Amino acid sequence: MISSYISMVNKDQSFYEAFEKHVPKGAVNYCFDIWKEDPFNFYITRERNTKLGDFRYRRDKKVQTITINHNLNPYQFLITYVHEVAHYRAFTKFGLRIKPHGGEWKKSFQELMEPLLEVNIFPRDILIPLKRHMINPKASSGSDFFLMVELRKFDQAEKGDDVQYLQQVKIGTQFEIRGRLFEKLETRRTRVLCLEIGSGKKYLISSHAEVRIKS
Repeated sequence: MISSYISMVNKDQSFYEAFEKHVPKGAVNYCFDIWKEDPFNFYITRERNTKLGDFRYRRDKKVQTITINHNLNPYQFLITYVHEVAHYRAFTKFGLRIKPHGGEWKKSFQELMEPLLEVNIFPRDILIPLKRHMINPKASSGSDFFLMVELRKFDQAEKGDDVQYLQQVKIGTQFEIRGRLFEKLETRRTRVLCLEIGSGKKYLISSHAEVRIKS
């Protein structure tokens, strides 16, 4: 079974071992410590197409829950984990009236990430765009094209060389996404106009979408 569950009622050792498995070695103690400071339930889940991780504050729950996809490379897992912990801390401190990715969350995220922005944790190729990203972090690291290009290099072997970001694909190229075949027509700012081959309909798709090139 892919999905695993770790809760604050389990032994601390189980939590520590989970971080050893999923984040860079230099970040293991830090990830464990920020959980220990203010514990929460933690799910490591199967892959979800729409999100890398999740946190939703529940008034009816004494202990809150964070979830992270199991298949993220260590650097993406670490960023996602801290991203979600920042949500937890921002809502705990400021209440539910704040915007999910507003100033309170950004400040919390920046403060939690600051000790991790070192070459002994992130490769330099990731660290440079990551530091730039953290000046004004967005709702998703996926919206930062240059950061995602570097992060993706560490799971390239699993996805294959024929997987690219739509932004990188040449006009006129056919590609597959979620089992549907398209042709790239033109780029419009952050989205790309594409023709679905089977239906003849045109769609706007995010330029950051990962697609599989058809030979």
